Amino acid sequence: MREFGWIAPADDGLPLAGTLALPDGPGPYPAVLLIFGSGRLDRDAGAGRVRSGIGPALAMALADNGIASLRYDRRGVGDTPGDWLTTGFLDNRADAAAALRSLATHPQIRSGRVAALGHSEGALHALWLAAHTHAAAAVLLAGPLTSGRDALIWQARRQTAALPWPLRRLLPAFGRQAGNQLDRIATSTADALRLGPARINARWYREFMAQDPRTELPRVRVPVLAITGEKDLQVDAAALADVERLVPVGADVRRVSHLTHLLRRDPGKASLLSYPRLLRQPVDPTLTHDIATWLHTRLA
Repeated sequence: MREFGWIAPADDGLPLAGTLALPDGPGPYPAVLLIFGSGRLDRDAGAGRVRSGIGPALAMALADNGIASLRYDRRGVGDTPGDWLTTGFLDNRADAAAALRSLATHPQIRSGRVAALGHSEGALHALWLAAHTHAAAAVLLAGPLTSGRDALIWQARRQTAALPWPLRRLLPAFGRQAGNQLDRIATSTADALRLGPARINARWYREFMAQDPRTELPRVRVPVLAITGEKDLQVDAAALADVERLVPVGADVRRVSHLTHLLRRDPGKASLLSYPRLLRQPVDPTLTHDIATWLHTRLA
């Protein structure tokens, strides 16, 4: 695999800095845009000192199957300028669309053979690209495939329910507090809002809560692969049934045993307390291989 620096101009001219990974051997190649989750994530799906390794693992698996990939830093992260704290969910979507257009014009990329792969929040943008652009296929990896507000409430309940018993006793209080905070965010108008000791991206939350990916699924006319792990504490794997039911051309839907939101497998009890240990392990190689071979078949 060979990697090169890349600048994808956003709609407002802001340069999205990223990495173009090309397979060994002559091109042009089919390609995949990699879009990652929410928060201050860089092109490798890392946040500060927390290095998930998801970006490089996917890029390598794709390159091994003859597929190029582009991944980029979010606004205000890494080498991309801007202010992450005031960047909305719809801004992230527009940036993903701009990056897809930029990738499709590269002379080493095969025309009409560019797909979108999204993890977590990125899965929602990959779905939108599949429904509204010339993306040739979409991979929805651990995507929150319900309404945004429902996804946040489910996540809060699922994560607190997985805590040790002394903390689980606080679940009703956590639930009330989370609901009150979401109500405050929903009625606010500021881009950023202070909740307790922290400032949060209120604009992103408002726009995320207002969207429902189930309205986009019937518009998709390209191949879709949707994967969620049964140990995922951040998205509900049961929502995969809507993907299977609503995509008109059919979708390849997989609920993976022991897979967590970090794309590592954990045979033990699902818990946020396991995340530090899981991050010391590699991204599941069987998962990345299966994704890459599925895309190779659809983009060849």
